[in-house]
Amino acid sequence: MEPAASGQAVLKVTGLKRYFDVSPPLLNRVLERQPRQILKAVDGIDFAIGRGETFGLVGESGCGKSTVARLIVGLYAPTAGSIELEGRDIAGLSRRQMAPVRRRLQMIFQDPFASLNPRWRVLDIVAEPIRAFGLASGKAAVTRRVGELLEQVKLNPRDGDKYPHEFSGGQRQRISIARALASNPEFLVCDEPTSALDVSVQAQILNLMRDLQRDLGLTYLFISHNLAVVRHISDRVGVMYLGRMVEQAPARTLFATPRHPVHEAAARHGARPGDVRPRARAGGRRGAEPDQPAGRLQLPPALPVRRRPLPGREPGADRAAGRRRRRLPRRRGGPHPRGRPAGIAGGNPALAAVARGD
Repeated sequence: MEPAASGQAVLKVTGLKRYFDVSPPLLNRVLERQPRQILKAVDGIDFAIGRGETFGLVGESGCGKSTVARLIVGLYAPTAGSIELEGRDIAGLSRRQMAPVRRRLQMIFQDPFASLNPRWRVLDIVAEPIRAFGLASGKAAVTRRVGELLEQVKLNPRDGDKYPHEFSGGQRQRISIARALASNPEFLVCDEPTSALDVSVQAQILNLMRDLQRDLGLTYLFISHNLAVVRHISDRVGVMYLGRMVEQAPARTLFATPRHPVHEAAARHGARPGDVRPRARAGGRRGAEPDQPAGRLQLPPALPVRRRPLPGREPGADRAAGRRRRRLPRRRGGPHPRGRPAGIAGGNPALAAVARGD
């Protein structure tokens, strides 16, 4: 039974939309007689996530996954729709009203190095949410809490005295996870937390996240375009395409019997959704042809380029002519036949006389 039906949904998203106005300036539109251009990044999606569950959100690059993440944590304001966190609609809250909600709702960003302040030590980075929400008082208590968080993500407490550039990519992502856990959240939005890491490091981070979920009872919205990662960590999966939710199912069911053409082709070939390009039908709609596969993972090899020789010329005559350039003679001390200066004299009679020793 799905969380929405059982009434135990921690997060419930209904009719969520986010449109961006990408029109050129007003004067350009008036002169060129162009209408306004609206980008529908998220166009009415619905899903619910139960307590302690991991909901995977997959789709090709540019389909609106990261926009959904920013809408949920309040970085973007929705154009329409509702975002209910334990029954409370947080979509239209102001910055001040959103402050107590942020303590329970944190985000892990895609690029760990870009999300960490390079001028702060790790101790200050992880301690920032603790000080902001008043979860500990006194320098000793904050330092002790930061050490506990670093140990939870398998780092040494003494690493708090270092800067982010002194760590590897996997270690920086552990620091980002420790910062997200500093406010004792209940819900984590993970926006492709392993995409910038090597495969071996990805497995370590995924295992760490599963251990933290089991120990702390966390709920994840896990966003990725890597089907193997989503299949490993998710309980249920939603597939986005062009800003819409086109498929939702438990992870085993969805990967066993996918319905959407792009996801079906990607799951069959073990690729990412963004690696598959659906063909265009005769009517101009994107999708799979009835008697053709839904997508192609490899393009045909490029055809060799053959150049036709010009009429009256043998093949290779142009190259041979280029190698045998006719060099024009130069006159010492005088102007170059093509107008360039000649030698060190540069066409100046006085300098030419000095050069000749006159």
